[in-house]
Amino acid sequence: MFCILLIFFSCTADAQNCPQNIDFETGTFNGWTCYTGETDAINGENVISLYPSAGPVYNKHTMYNAGNMDTDPFGNFPVLCPNGSSHSVKLGSTEAGGQAEGISYEFTIPSNQNSYSITYHYAVVFQSPNHQSYEQPRMETEVFNVTDNSVISCASFSFIAIGTSIPGFEVSNLSDTINVLYKNWSAVSVDLSGNAGKTIRLFFKTADCTFRRHFGYAYIDINSECSGNITGATYCPDDTLVNLLAPYGFQSYAWYDSSVTEVMGTSQVLTLSPPPVSGTTFAVKLVPYDGYGCASTLFCRVTDSLTVTADAGKDGLSCNGTTLQIGTNPKAGLIYQWHPSEGLSNPYSANPFVTPVVTSNYVVVTTNSGGGCRTEDTVRVVASFIDASMQLIGKDAYCFGHGDSAVLQVRPVLLIDWFKDDIAINGTANLTRYRPTVSGTYHAVLANEDGCKVGTQKTAVTIDHDQAGITYPFRYAIENIPLRLAARPIGQTVLWNPAINLNDPESFNPEFTGDRDQLYHIVITSRGGCVTTDTQLVRAIKHVEIYVPTAFSPNGDGKNDYLHPVFRGISEVRKFCVFNRRGELCYQSSTELPGWDGNYKGVPQDPQTVVWLLECVGLDGVIYAQRGSSVLLR
Repeated sequence: MFCILLIFFSCTADAQNCPQNIDFETGTFNGWTCYTGETDAINGENVISLYPSAGPVYNKHTMYNAGNMDTDPFGNFPVLCPNGSSHSVKLGSTEAGGQAEGISYEFTIPSNQNSYSITYHYAVVFQSPNHQSYEQPRMETEVFNVTDNSVISCASFSFIAIGTSIPGFEVSNLSDTINVLYKNWSAVSVDLSGNAGKTIRLFFKTADCTFRRHFGYAYIDINSECSGNITGATYCPDDTLVNLLAPYGFQSYAWYDSSVTEVMGTSQVLTLSPPPVSGTTFAVKLVPYDGYGCASTLFCRVTDSLTVTADAGKDGLSCNGTTLQIGTNPKAGLIYQWHPSEGLSNPYSANPFVTPVVTSNYVVVTTNSGGGCRTEDTVRVVASFIDASMQLIGKDAYCFGHGDSAVLQVRPVLLIDWFKDDIAINGTANLTRYRPTVSGTYHAVLANEDGCKVGTQKTAVTIDHDQAGITYPFRYAIENIPLRLAARPIGQTVLWNPAINLNDPESFNPEFTGDRDQLYHIVITSRGGCVTTDTQLVRAIKHVEIYVPTAFSPNGDGKNDYLHPVFRGISEVRKFCVFNRRGELCYQSSTELPGWDGNYKGVPQDPQTVVWLLECVGLDGVIYAQRGSSVLLR
C-alpha cells in the first residue's frame, strides 16, 4: 500500500495554484485516468500491462473520504494520509491473481517555473513470497515527459519489499498466512527542474506477484499545496527563525553557503536563527538511495516577503451530533492553533474534525514556522438537533381484517417524508402519522429550519391475510419406516393434529413412523396471527408398490394422456426411460412424477408397443429396477 503526496515547489515564489483535482479534493477521479491490467515476468523483467478503464473499478480504485478512521489490516496505519487531506485513493486489494492497477494525471508546468519538483508520501504493503525480485508484488512510479516523449528516469522508481535499498520495511504481525511486509508513511521528492512549459504525466501503478498468488496494493493522496523547491525560502519579516526544508526521500543532505564551501547542516531541515539577511543564497546537496533518483544540488535565495492568511473554512452545520471538518488543507511551513480546543480532534491541525454539542465559533491562529505573520480567522458551526424517534402505535405484525392495526408516528418538524423499503410514499408529505397498508420496512426523513435532514430508525411491519386451507395429495408410508412430511411454508408456526406417529408435531417437516393410516389437520399460524388449516392423509402400506400402465392414449382428451409410473413408498426416482420400436430413447426423467406424452423430437409417434425402464429407491432404502412394455394408442 502506498500513499502519495504531491507538492510542487518554487524556491523564491509563493505557493502556485495546483492542477485541478490533482489532490482528489472533489472526492472524485475527475482529471485522472484509471487503469486495470495484469503483470507478468518476461525474460527476467517485470512487465505491467495496463489498459484505461471507464472510470474507477470496484475494489481496484477506491475513494476514501474525510472522517474515515479505518486502518490498514496489515500495517495498522490510517487509510487516509496523515497530511490533513480529506480524500485518499486505494489502488488494488488483497485479491491476488496477477492483477495490476494504475492511475495517471497529466499537467503542464507553468512556463515561469523552471525550478519545479514533486513530493509524494507513500506506504506500501506486499505479500513476501520467495520469488525473484522481478517476480515480486510491487509499486511503480513513472514520470513521463509528454512534450519530449521520454521517461524522466531520475523520477521513476519501482518499490518492492525484497532487494530494495530503501530502509523501513517491517513484517506485519497481523497476517496469519504468508509474511506480509509493509513500509509506513515515507516521502519522496522528484526534481522536474528545467521542464518549464512542458506537459508531464504522473503514473502510479501496483501489481501482484507474477505467479498470480500474492498481492500488492496501495493508497494515494495528493497534497493540495503547491510551492517551491525548498519550503521556507520565503519567510515573514517578523520571524525569529527560518526553517529551510529540503525535498523528501534522499539518503543524505548537506547544506552549504552560497559558495558551496562551508557546511551548515546535514539534516533535511536547516534552521537559521536569527533569520538571514533577505536575499541570502543557500545550497543543499542531495544524495539519493541507490536506484531511487539522481544526485543533485539545489540553490535557494531566501526573502522576507511572505504573507500568511488564516483560513478557518466555511461555516458549517452539524446535525444530531454529526462530525464535520473545519479549516482548510495544511500548507507546508505554517503552524496552526485553534481555540476553543474542546471537541476538536486536533487543535494544532489545519483542518481538525469537530462534533459540537452547542453552536460555537472556532478561531484558528496561523503563523509561519518562525513565529511571524500571525493572523486569525473564525468559523461558526451550528449544532442542530432533530428528535428522530419514531413511535409504533399498535402491532408490528397482525392479520388483516381481525381488528388490529399499526400506526407510525414522529414529532412535528418543518418537512416529513415517509418511505417504504427505501422508496418514497406518494401523498404522505408532512404527515406526523402514517398507517401502513402492506407489509414492508418503513421510516421517515425529517428536516428542520436549519437545513438538517435525518432519518428515523427503520421499522418492519407485517400485515398478513387469511389463506384458505387445502388438502395435500396422499402420502404413502411403508409400515414403521420413517416418512418425511411437509407443510406449506406460509406461516411462522405450525401444529400437526393429532400428534400421533410424528417425531415433532411443531415442525414444518416432521417424520411419520406408523403402521396404520392417519389423517392430519395442519394448523399454520402466520407472524401476523392469520390461521390456515390444511389436511394431509398418510396411508401405511406393507411394502413398496410400483405400477406402470400397460397402455396409454396421448390424444389430448385429458384421460390417460401420459405414460408414467404410479409409486407408493418411493423416496427417489433415479430414472424412467421410454424407447420406441426402433430402439430410440424417446423420453428420460428423474422427477417424482415422470411422464411421456407420446412425442419424440416434437413429432407424435405412431401407435406401437414401447419399452420402458425404471429405477428408483424405496423408503426402505432398497433399489427397485423394473422393465416392461406399454402400448401407445391413437
